[in-house]
Amino acid sequence: MPKIIVSSQVQDPAKWEAGFRAHADLFRSYSIQKPIHFALSGNEATICFEPENLETWKRSMESPATAEAMKADGVKRETLKIVVLDKELKL
Repeated sequence: MPKIIVSSQVQDPAKWEAGFRAHADLFRSYSIQKPIHFALSGNEATICFEPENLETWKRSMESPATAEAMKADGVKRETLKIVVLDKELKL
């Protein structure tokens, strides 16, 4: 199962978190079944997604519904960074 880190600047962290928490149905359409971990540091939001299907997740991120949710939540899309973790160190 892939892990994806997404970070971006947001206009208002409290507004962003309230909106983010309200998008459970949207996130289910991304093929996500596990909890979503996230952190806020100042105006930067960082999220860890673990979708069951990477291609479904990628398509969902490009959807009009996602763009609308990001806009409503105050995400500064020009600051959006996406990293797919593709390596692992086993201890």
